[in-house]
Amino acid sequence: MAGCAEAAGYRAPRSRDALNEYFWFCLPHVREYNSRWDFYKGMSPGQIEAHIRDDVSWNRPSWRLGQRGAHFSEEDILDPLDLMNGGRRPAARRAASARPEVPEALRQPLDTLGLDWPLSMDELKLRYKDLARRHHPDTNGGDREAEERLKSINVAYTALRTHLASARAADLERTA
Repeated sequence: MAGCAEAAGYRAPRSRDALNEYFWFCLPHVREYNSRWDFYKGMSPGQIEAHIRDDVSWNRPSWRLGQRGAHFSEEDILDPLDLMNGGRRPAARRAASARPEVPEALRQPLDTLGLDWPLSMDELKLRYKDLARRHHPDTNGGDREAEERLKSINVAYTALRTHLASARAADLERTA
């Protein structure tokens, strides 16, 4: 400040439009300046609210859950050379030919969830969570087709979960 003999070692922003330009003050004067400085001075309540909302996401674009139907899925990637899977498809085919026969009652639920037999409860839960998240109406803007797809996913999950739980119980009885 004019007439101040103390060292100006403290900076304060010039304005909200020039936050990287500073005034330099001594400690008592920077405290005085900061106590009177109002970043939102001259802004309407709506402008203040909009600025705060933008600042929460670091001024990056954002949207409400379900407003944008687009989502990433590995199934959307065309990979005829099996580069994304690390070349494991041939081994998976050999393993599939050695798998036990799928119970007839489980073929439709397995197809609905896109799973192979045999499977573990952990694999089932992981796949169910992924599909439920992807097809939930809240993430698809209330889309009726997604809602119907979620219902069929729920039915398939229940059938497979029930079968796996009863098979596990039978295995426990045999070993007991």
